[in-house]
Amino acid sequence: MPNAPESPIAPTPANAFPELKERIAAGRIPWAGPLLLVAARTVLILLAQALVALILLALHRPEPWRAAGAWWNIDGTLVDIGCLLGMKYFTRKEGIRLRDLVGPIRMRWGRDLWLGLGYFLLIFPFFVGAGIGAQWLLYGPTPPVFSSYMLHTHGVPLWATLYSLSIWWLIWSPTEEATYQAYAMPRLQALTGRTWLAFIVVAFFWTVQHCFLAFVPDWRFALYRFLAFLPGVVVMMLAYMRTRRLAPLAVAHWPMDIVASIMASGLFQAG
Repeated sequence: MPNAPESPIAPTPANAFPELKERIAAGRIPWAGPLLLVAARTVLILLAQALVALILLALHRPEPWRAAGAWWNIDGTLVDIGCLLGMKYFTRKEGIRLRDLVGPIRMRWGRDLWLGLGYFLLIFPFFVGAGIGAQWLLYGPTPPVFSSYMLHTHGVPLWATLYSLSIWWLIWSPTEEATYQAYAMPRLQALTGRTWLAFIVVAFFWTVQHCFLAFVPDWRFALYRFLAFLPGVVVMMLAYMRTRRLAPLAVAHWPMDIVASIMASGLFQAG
């Protein structure tokens, strides 16, 4: 009786830990890649705001730095482009594709959409709760109106508002998730050999990013933003470390950024 054919063995994903260790041993994953990318978004956000401020200064607009903050979720696409180019460059040096960072996408019966919605319902309360707690801790029961920092009614033209509400978040969420979760975190974990250290580094820089959206030189407001975002970032990272699947978390991230777009557009005010 002939032997039954052996079942094919699924290949190890290119972004899996054993594959990363092999590429590190071969010298194809330098420290420069994850160290640059983990800080890149914060630096690029600041540079993008500075660029817009220079343009507004040349146009003789009042308070150009503060006015430039109203454009953070429009010029944010420049940040995404910079990070995507950086990841493409370093993944090419590894011999893998940028697509390999994403991992499997399971859309049959809308599986990843429903899973992403579940993640959103799990994670979003951490952001809301931490925001309320940080507000009470730093400002007390009667906080100042944050609209001068975060909400810029009529701060940008209509086309920019429409771009923010329709396109910006589609690019921002998956690029942000890929930069921190799929690229920087696994490589720092493999390079250091210490998951806890990689986790702390990525959580810190990912949270710090939100202190610059938009950046104002106010230490209390920056600390408020850090404390408000840290718990949600940690939960998102724990979810990715357990599943190593990016698509559902990108879906979960979308409604959060849609809310940010609505707030930045001034369609409603909070404070």
